Amino acid sequence: MRSGFPDFRLGSVLATSFTATLTERRGEPVERIPTPQRLVDWLAVSGLAVESCTAAQLDLARELREAIHAAATATANREALPAAAVQVINDRSVQGRAAAVLTSEGERQWRVAGVEDALSVIAADAISILSGERDGKMALCASPTCLAAFFDTSQSRTRRWCDMNTCGNRSKKARFQANQRKKSGSS
Repeated sequence: MRSGFPDFRLGSVLATSFTATLTERRGEPVERIPTPQRLVDWLAVSGLAVESCTAAQLDLARELREAIHAAATATANREALPAAAVQVINDRSVQGRAAAVLTSEGERQWRVAGVEDALSVIAADAISILSGERDGKMALCASPTCLAAFFDTSQSRTRRWCDMNTCGNRSKKARFQANQRKKSGSS
């Protein structure tokens, strides 16, 4: 990865990992794909390697990211999907020519020729989780500064944090420190 940029937050669900390229949405937002090359980097670590990206393609990617986030947030809140978000997701899904191929190890791999193909795979993944095709539920991170959308596949479907190593630990640390202050104040 390129130094000077924040690390990627990668999860097991492509579409929601993509929305995590903008974090701390309610605090001080952290843009994790600030340049076209950084989008190329994210796509590579996500199994959608492309050779290059233009500024216009980065804009398309960010538009898709925000559409997925808006639709995922609506789904988590049991609200109607925003029509504009649905349109963007559908447009990106049909505009690519990605192909799933089987490797000799028996794994699925995506063959993409460019950014538009990669975005179509991400959009199709979003469609599969937002439509209820996959086992799990959309949820929003309990962190008041994060509020990231994530796909909860835990057995109980009661996960609270987008990532236990970031938001969950921050919350636990804050709760611990508040308890320590309370104890030292009552002594």
